[in-house]
Amino acid sequence: MAVDTLVVSGGTPLIGEIAVRGAKNLVPKAMVAAVLGDEPSVLSNVPRISDVEIVGNLLELHGVAVSTGATPDTLVLDPSSVEQAASPDIEVHAGSSRVPILLCGPLLHRLGRAFIPNLGGCRIGDRPINFHLDALRQFGAVVDKRPEGLYLSAPKGLTGARIHLPYPSVGTTEQVLLTGVRARGVTEVTNAAVEPEIIDLICVLQKMGAIISLDTDRTIRITGVDHLGGFIHEALPDRIETASWACAALATGGEVFVRNARQVDLMTFLNVFRRVGGEFQVTQEGIRFWHPGGKLQSLAIETDVHPGFMTDWQQPLVVALTQATGVSIVHETVYENRMGFTEALVRLGAQIQVYSECLGSTPCRFGRGRYLHSAVVAGPTSLRGAELQVPDLRGGFSYMIAALAAQGRSIVRGTGIFQRGYENFLTKLEQLGAQVEPVEKV
Repeated sequence: MAVDTLVVSGGTPLIGEIAVRGAKNLVPKAMVAAVLGDEPSVLSNVPRISDVEIVGNLLELHGVAVSTGATPDTLVLDPSSVEQAASPDIEVHAGSSRVPILLCGPLLHRLGRAFIPNLGGCRIGDRPINFHLDALRQFGAVVDKRPEGLYLSAPKGLTGARIHLPYPSVGTTEQVLLTGVRARGVTEVTNAAVEPEIIDLICVLQKMGAIISLDTDRTIRITGVDHLGGFIHEALPDRIETASWACAALATGGEVFVRNARQVDLMTFLNVFRRVGGEFQVTQEGIRFWHPGGKLQSLAIETDVHPGFMTDWQQPLVVALTQATGVSIVHETVYENRMGFTEALVRLGAQIQVYSECLGSTPCRFGRGRYLHSAVVAGPTSLRGAELQVPDLRGGFSYMIAALAAQGRSIVRGTGIFQRGYENFLTKLEQLGAQVEPVEKV
C-alpha cells in the first residue's frame, strides 16, 4: 500500500516536536563516494527516504554490498566487489532520480566504463546534464548518448583538468569532486558551489584519503591519489526539511521544535525568518520555531547560491508570506519554473502575481527569457480549502503548508513524492497535531 492522497482539515496550528536526519542532498552522494574506496564505509544519520533506497539498489546492482549497521539509521557500504551491472537492470531505475549521473566518475575509475539510465527528479526548471558531461570529457571520458541512457568509457584513464563552471552548479561540483579525487594530476574547478552539503561531501572524501582544498574565491583544487579507503561519517542534518517545518509553524500560527537542526547551516534562513516576524530558539538539541502572535511583516527576498537564500526555502516561505501584512516581493534566480506552484495558492485564496521581469538586483540567468520567476505577494489573506495536485517535492510541501493553514477541507493528491525527501512525513504531521486523513491506493 502507498499513500498518494491526503485529506487535510486545516486551520489548526502545528504544535509539537519532530526530528530531522541526514540531508537528502548529501546522503545519496556520500553513498556514491563509497564506490571510490577499496574498503567498506560506514554512513550514519541516514534518513529512510526513497532517494536513499534508489541509490542503494543501484549500488547493489554494481556489486556494492549495502547493509544496515549497528543502528537503523546506519549504512555499511562495501565496494570490494564492484562490477558492471546489466543495462536492463539499471534501466528499471530510469527517471527515478538524478543521483545516478554522479556514478560516472567512480565507475570509470573502478571499471573503466559506466552506463547511466535516463534521469528523473523534480521538474522545477532546466537542469541539463551538459555541465556534467562537459566536465567528464575534460577528464578524458568518452560519452556515447543513446535513447536508453549514457554509455561512458575512459580508454586512457582519467586525468586532472582545469574546469570553469559558468554557474556554481551543485551537481556539477559534486561530479568534479567524485571524479577528480582519483584522476591523475591536479584538478582545479573555479566558480564552484560551496553549499554545506558540498563541504560535507569534501569531508567524506578527505576521510577516504583525498587531497582537496577550498579557496575563498569558490576555487576547489583536488590532487588525485591512486588509492582511497573507506570512511566513517555522520551526515549533516537536512536544512531544507528544517526550514520547511519552520515555515509550517509560521504559516499556521504554531510552534515546532525541530530536533537535530543545526544553526550554522541555517543562518541566512534564520535572519529572514526573524525579519518576517517569526521567533526561534537555538538549543543543543535543535531549534524551536514559533509564531509569537501579532502581525507578520512583508519583505523582499531573492534566492541565490550559498551563502544566499536557498531556492528550496523559497516555496514554503511564500506560503507564510501570504499571512504577512503588506506586499512582499520574491525574486527566484536559480530555477526558472519554480513559481508555477503559486497558481494553486491563488486557488486557495492567496493574492499572488508572477512576473517575467527581475524584481530584484541579484544577477539572474534567465531574466530575459520570459520565464515567470518573480512574485508579488499581498497579504494577509484568508486561505480556504481546495483540491491540489502536488507538482514536485518542495512545491508539494508548500501545498501541504497552505492546506494546513487554510480554513476547511483540502484534498492533496500526489503526496507519494514526499517519500523522496521527507522521512516519515505522515507520522510527523500527526506528531504536530495536524488533522490529516490518508487515502491508500493499491
